[in-house]
Amino acid sequence: QVQLVESGGGLVQTGGSLRLSCVASGIIFSAYRLGWYRQAPGKERELVARIEVGGSTNYIDSVKGRFTISRDNGVNTVYLQMSSLKPEDTAVYYCNTVNYQAGNLRPSGSWGQGTQVTVSS
Repeated sequence: QVQLVESGGGLVQTGGSLRLSCVASGIIFSAYRLGWYRQAPGKERELVARIEVGGSTNYIDSVKGRFTISRDNGVNTVYLQMSSLKPEDTAVYYCNTVNYQAGNLRPSGSWGQGTQVTVSS
């Protein structure tokens, strides 16, 4: 049974930083593409960053240069280092495994509880 447990969220001021962590169990962690998603109030959940098995990364334009995704296969953990935070980054952040389905990237595991990130202006 796959379990994903996110942590590290909180309340920060504009320009601040946070480091999110997601610990996975029940999967061969090193074999999966991983992603960080976020869902703001009234909006759809979006894939913010992903990291491939080999370590290459990809980000949505709005977080490029500010967010860094990384993974430590030895402790089954994926991280999201967030800096220069903006109020529009306010959301619940989730991690998940990511697969291509019909040519599109889709979450492929169960969702954890997420971690709330609130950026005050």
